[in-house]
Amino acid sequence: MLMRSMILCVLNAVLCVGVVITTGIQVALGAPLSLPSTPYHYLVVDQELPAALQEFGNNLNIRVSISAEVKGRIRGRMPDLAPREFLDHLTSLYNLQWYYDGLVLYVSAAKEAQTRLLLLGPISFDAFTAAIDELNISDERYIMRPAPGNGLVLASGPPRFIALVDETLNGLVAQAQARPRAVETPPRDSVLMLFRGSSMMIIRDGRPEGPYSFDSPR
Repeated sequence: MLMRSMILCVLNAVLCVGVVITTGIQVALGAPLSLPSTPYHYLVVDQELPAALQEFGNNLNIRVSISAEVKGRIRGRMPDLAPREFLDHLTSLYNLQWYYDGLVLYVSAAKEAQTRLLLLGPISFDAFTAAIDELNISDERYIMRPAPGNGLVLASGPPRFIALVDETLNGLVAQAQARPRAVETPPRDSVLMLFRGSSMMIIRDGRPEGPYSFDSPR
């Protein structure tokens, strides 16, 4: 899958280069949705909402994936708005959410939004959010923040956003676990032998043992 290959490629770079970011709610923009600023003229007499969204994508040469939960009809003339404002107007009017992953514009019903509490495992929150930002997955409209607890992150948003966040975390964890671990050498005892005439004193880790005599038996 193209998106999975992109994720694995960027994860390699992120794991090799340390990136320091501020913890808290992330406000980085997601993948840029390039739309013209001129008004989008769309005359609707009576049309199903999914059809209107699909035509919106066709007119602007954008691939659109519409959830089966997106329902409704558009009746009458829509206001002349810039394409981004037109899309936001529809999502607000019909209680929808949209997310663009750089390849496809995903439109889902707001009731499909998901909230996940993810376990970071060996990955730090900073490394995780750095990878999310590097992949242009972060979106200021959707939540991703550290949660109370040890190594937890709370993510909330539409299904496609959550899927990419989860896939990125799984990739980071898999790479961290695949790294060879340094073999720890067990500490050696500190031994000091002191000779005085025919006797010897052994000092092991700072504690004396002995003394031992070398006098010949009579």
